[in-house]
Amino acid sequence: MSETRKLAAILAADVVGYSRLAGADEDRILARLRALRSDLIDPTIAVHHGRVVKRTGDGALVEFRSVVDAVRCAIEVQNGMVERNDGVPQDRRIEFRIGIHLGDVVEESDGDLMGDGVNIASRLEGVAAAGAICLSEDAYRQVKARLDLSVSDLGNTQLKNIAEPIRVYSLQVGGAGTKAAATSETATSRPATAASPKLSIAVLPFANMSGDAEQDYFADGISEDIITALSKLSQLFVIARNSSFTFKGKNVEVQEVGTKLGVRHVLEGSVRKSGNRVRITAQLIDATTGGHLWAERFDRELTDIFAVQDDVTQQIVDALAVNLTEGDRKRLAPGQTRHPEAYDCFLRGRELWHRLTKQTNSDARKLLQRAVELDPNFASAHAFLALTHGLDYLNRWSESPQRSIEQAEEAATLAVARDDSDPVAHWALSVVKLYTRQHDSAISEAERAIVLNPNFAEGQVSLGEALIYSGRSGEALAYFDRARVLNPYFPDVVLHFQALALFQLRRYEEAVEPLLQRVSRNPVTDVSRALLAACYGHLGRFEEARARWQEVLRVNPDYSLEYRRKVLPFKNPADFELVMEGLRKGGVVQ
Repeated sequence: MSETRKLAAILAADVVGYSRLAGADEDRILARLRALRSDLIDPTIAVHHGRVVKRTGDGALVEFRSVVDAVRCAIEVQNGMVERNDGVPQDRRIEFRIGIHLGDVVEESDGDLMGDGVNIASRLEGVAAAGAICLSEDAYRQVKARLDLSVSDLGNTQLKNIAEPIRVYSLQVGGAGTKAAATSETATSRPATAASPKLSIAVLPFANMSGDAEQDYFADGISEDIITALSKLSQLFVIARNSSFTFKGKNVEVQEVGTKLGVRHVLEGSVRKSGNRVRITAQLIDATTGGHLWAERFDRELTDIFAVQDDVTQQIVDALAVNLTEGDRKRLAPGQTRHPEAYDCFLRGRELWHRLTKQTNSDARKLLQRAVELDPNFASAHAFLALTHGLDYLNRWSESPQRSIEQAEEAATLAVARDDSDPVAHWALSVVKLYTRQHDSAISEAERAIVLNPNFAEGQVSLGEALIYSGRSGEALAYFDRARVLNPYFPDVVLHFQALALFQLRRYEEAVEPLLQRVSRNPVTDVSRALLAACYGHLGRFEEARARWQEVLRVNPDYSLEYRRKVLPFKNPADFELVMEGLRKGGVVQ
C-alpha cells in the first residue's frame, strides 16, 4: 500500500458523554446525530474545504487545507450546537469537544491518515471541555493574528501517549465553559469568549424621535435600507432585519446585542421627521468594548434622505476599514427611487407586507402600487408588489388565485427589468418562478439574488425551498442552515422547510423535531401539523398521527389537501404523494 507524508491541519471531534446518552435512548441519539451531520456538520465542513477522513461512531476526523479553515469550521459547528441545545435539558444535550493540530501525517492510498499529527489532534479533543475547541501551539500560531480569537492558555499539558508536553490553547464558543484539563494544573488562563467575525455588524432599528408613533415605519425603513446596502458587501457579515428588529423598543446593552447576534459591531441611531426636515443620528459601536467608532448627525431636507443613507453606509464602510472592489462600489451605488413620495409609499407598504396578514397585505399592495405609479422605475417597489400578489395566491386571499400569481409574475419580471442589480427583485422573481413551476429559473434567480447580496437570508431560504420542490432536498439543507446563521431569530417557517427536506429524504424521525418546534412557535400553523401527522403515519405512530390531524382541522376547518396538491410546486408529483401516503398510513385519509 503506497503512502504520502505531508503537513496537514487535522480536526478531531466527538460527542461528550456519548455512552450515557446512547444508554438512555440509543435510537433517538442516533437520529439526532444523523440530523446534525446532514444539517450542520457536513455542510459546514464542505463550506470550509474540509475532507472527512473517517467517522468514529460519535465523532469524526477531518483534514483541512489550513488551520484557519479548520478553526472557522469548528467555531461555526460549536455555535450551531449552542443554538440547537437551547431549551434542551442538560442531560439530553449533544455537545461536541474538538481538537485541532497542525502536524506531520501519513496519507495512505485509501485516503486514511496516520501519524503524530492525527494522534495529537485526537488527544487535544480528549482534554477539551464540552462545547470547547482546543488548539496545539502549532495550530494556534497559524491563527492568532488572523481570526482575532480570545483564548485561554492552558499551558504545557501532558497528553496521553504523547512523549513531550504540548502547549494547549482553549477557545470557548457560544458561552460553553472552557476549563483546563486535570493534567494542566500549572496552566495560567484568562477568560475566553466566543469569537465573532471581525467584520460583522447588526443594524438596530432606529428610534423614532418624531413624537408620532405613526412615523415608526419611516425610522424602520431607514434602518432596513442601511441593512440592505451593507449586506451587498461580501466582506461583511450582516445580521438580517428579522433578528436585528427583535431588539426594537428594548433597553439592551450593546454588548448583549453583540453576544446574542454574534457580531463585533452594532449600529444604532434615531430619526426625527418634522415637516420637510429630517434629522438622523447614527453611531457605530464596538460590541466587545462598548466604545464608539464613529458617530454623526445629519440635518437635511426630506428630499436629501437618499443622500443621507448613502453617506451613513459609506462612513460605516470607512470606519470598519473595508477594502472595496470596483464591483463593491457599484453594488453600493444608489439603486432606489429619488422620488420622496414614492419612497414614503414604499416604506409604508413594505412595513405592512412584513406583518403577513390578509388586510395588511391588501393595504401594502395599494401603497406599493402608488409607489410604482409615481416612479415606474422603482424596482424594489415592483418586487414587493409581486410578493403581495404571491401571498394572496398562497393563502387563497383573493377571489382568483390564478390571476394573483399571474400578477405576481408580471410585477417580479418588471422589477428585474427595471434593475437587474437589485437582489430583492431577483428574490421576488425566484418565489414566483417556483410557484409557477419553473424550477430551474427559480433556482437561478435565487442564486443571482445571493450573488448580489451574500448576506441575504431570505435568498438562502428561497434557494433551499426551490431545491426541495425540485427534488434536491439533500442540497437544500445547507442553505437553511446558512439562513439561520445570518438570521439567528429566523422566522419559524424555516423550521417547516427544514422538516420538509428531511421528510422528502425519508428521514421521518429527524423531521419530527423541527416540526414540533414550529408548532410551539406558531400555534396556528396547519401545514406543519399536517406534515407532522404524515411523519407519524410513516413511523407507525398512528394515534399521534390522528391527534395531529384533528389539530389541523381545529386551527383551519377549511384545510384542503387537494388545494395543497395544486399549490405546492413539486416538480415530481410523487413527492406530494409521499405526504398522502403517510396520512393514509396514519388512518387520516382514505
